Amino acid sequence: MTQTTDRITAQQVELIVGGMTCASCASRIERKLNKLDGVSATVNYATEKATVSVPAGTDPAVLIGAVEKAGYTAALPDPAKPEDVDSEYGLGTRLLVSAQLAWPVILLSMVPALQFPYWQWASLLLALPVITWGAWPFHRAAWQNLRHGSSTMDTLVSMGTLAALGWSLYALFFGEAGMIGMKHGFSFTGGGSDAIYFEVAAGVTTFLLAGRYFEARSKRRAGSALRALLSLGAKDVAILRDGEEVRVPIAELAVGAEFAVRPGEKIATDGVVERGRSGVDTSMVTGESVPSEVGEGDAVVGGTVNVGGRLVVRATKVGADTQLAQMAKLVEQAQNGKADVQRLADRVSGVFVPVVLVLAALTLGAWLAFGDGVEPAFTAAVAVLIIACPCALGLATPTALLVGTGRGAQLGILIKGPQVLESTRRIDTVVLDKTGTVTTGKMALRAIHADAGVDPGRLLELAGAVEDASEHPIAQAIASGAREKFGAVPEVSEFVNAEGLGAAGIVDGTQVLIGRPQLFAERGFGVSEALRELRDDVEREGNTAVLVGWDGRAQGVLGVGDTVKLSARDAITRLKALGLRPILLTGDNETVARAVAAEVGIEPGDVVAGVLPAGKVEVVSRLQAAGRVVAMVGDGVNDAPALATSNLGIAMGTGTDVAIEAGDLTVVRSDLGAVADAIRLARRTFATIRGNLVWAFGYNVAALPLAAAGLLNPMIAGAAMALSSVFVVSNSLRLRRFH
Repeated sequence: MTQTTDRITAQQVELIVGGMTCASCASRIERKLNKLDGVSATVNYATEKATVSVPAGTDPAVLIGAVEKAGYTAALPDPAKPEDVDSEYGLGTRLLVSAQLAWPVILLSMVPALQFPYWQWASLLLALPVITWGAWPFHRAAWQNLRHGSSTMDTLVSMGTLAALGWSLYALFFGEAGMIGMKHGFSFTGGGSDAIYFEVAAGVTTFLLAGRYFEARSKRRAGSALRALLSLGAKDVAILRDGEEVRVPIAELAVGAEFAVRPGEKIATDGVVERGRSGVDTSMVTGESVPSEVGEGDAVVGGTVNVGGRLVVRATKVGADTQLAQMAKLVEQAQNGKADVQRLADRVSGVFVPVVLVLAALTLGAWLAFGDGVEPAFTAAVAVLIIACPCALGLATPTALLVGTGRGAQLGILIKGPQVLESTRRIDTVVLDKTGTVTTGKMALRAIHADAGVDPGRLLELAGAVEDASEHPIAQAIASGAREKFGAVPEVSEFVNAEGLGAAGIVDGTQVLIGRPQLFAERGFGVSEALRELRDDVEREGNTAVLVGWDGRAQGVLGVGDTVKLSARDAITRLKALGLRPILLTGDNETVARAVAAEVGIEPGDVVAGVLPAGKVEVVSRLQAAGRVVAMVGDGVNDAPALATSNLGIAMGTGTDVAIEAGDLTVVRSDLGAVADAIRLARRTFATIRGNLVWAFGYNVAALPLAAAGLLNPMIAGAAMALSSVFVVSNSLRLRRFH
């Protein structure tokens, strides 16, 4: 990004952050990083990553140091490092041991029939390992945060469990049934267990360990789609050297090199088929289940599988430039982003723990002030400490994003960021560019009509020569038709492209004009009445009519036709079912546009024809001015401005890089039905985020007053707190079943 000399160019740095245990941790790290000069950071608790925008030339060690000073770890990503599951394994071990020790304590405390003389001491022996070793991750994190003058969820858990342990030890040693009490003649034979909270400390620790374990496992499952996408690429490739296959690591493959792909092998990188014909399974990249046939000159995507014959492919993109790598990059960027609603949740999480600490102190004071006794006051205060959980708030958005964007990638749908989800919810109008979106975009020459006395072959030869210099689909169809007939076309000189109108050039010394009637009128070329009638006939048949002329007048008409995609009509029906009004937008004439619209089920009044590339933006802006919330679907360079102007830009991945860059959603498949799938998935993901946040906020709003009122046992509070995070993550995982 180039900027003026008085501004510093920014660069993006990604860090892997360790030691976060709740959303408050992420908020704290984010604040620490944002205090650095020129730094803008976003920390994602679910992905355990920090995305940091820094001035160019900034040493990442400065960022890592800031994170470490906050009491956490940070490192630059290492692609070669395998996925770390040690923390999940460690949690599982602690959970298993703690659960086996905690259950006897809970049963002894809650079932009087099981209590035997001195059972409290047995409970102490069983509970101590749970409260110390089992809860050590909570105590360690709480201590580290205390050293840095902050508090997190671990602070609440550590305080709650240690308070329960401390009170129980006091009761055991100094209470009526304790060792000190026995010196004064009291009997220690069991019963009188109301003041003993070993089961609370052990049970809460076990429930919270269970919550952390299932949360960690669920977060890993949530990111599985992206990891699968990243692992699709081939590890080695058979490069052709002097006609021989030499297998080398994929890193040695360069642009322009030819490589062989045998049946059953992955295509190593993006390229063009040089020799051979086969079927290619693209399901892992595009989501399409039926293999596509490819032959010489066809483009293939790295990571797809050759299911037929042997292919020889010339590499056109390698490494980070491949479609697979770009897809993974887009998905990862989306997963690391934050929606506006999540920023609100982060702000709440940032102040949540101090508020809960104050609330616990007030609860204790209020119960004592009203003379209800120390024991119920203590129970209520501990329940307040333990029931509070900002973790669910921090997980609500990122876990849904993780799963939703990952599932989208599997289906060939790329969501650029969380803000896109809000846009999909509000759109009510979808503008569809005709060529390449509703139709196949593969135009073919359908008709040749020459004026009286004109050789049709000469008409096609001259037109093909001029159009061969143009990249427009209609021009390429005419050029292809000429090459099929003559094998080659003459050279053209002084080629001029009249954008949206046609083209002109000199062929064999003859000035040839080809295009719309407007262009012929501008250049003073006459058009006979017979050719006008022929042109109308061509358009009535649903084809695009192109005038060809030289010597100052039109000499003939060519008919070029496009075919409607097989899935287009069903896709339009599905878009309407989503409450969207489809509008067909095209540069073609009204007759052709209406014929296509009628075929796919778009109302005649929703057809906008004869629009020049610059006019597409005006159409979108006009709809927006009328109060419509507009999604634009397109695949060409000339669609990019309209994609950027619309409320939601949807780029067909079969189109150009410019269109994909301008879009908010990218559909890798050429199937228009995937657009409906993309909108449904984005809406479903947003609905999941809202549901998660409603639960997370509602849980805390309801649970804290109940705990403060003494209506929740601390152990039940601990179980509920653990389940709140597990619920949010599990709810997000339902998106994996989206079809």
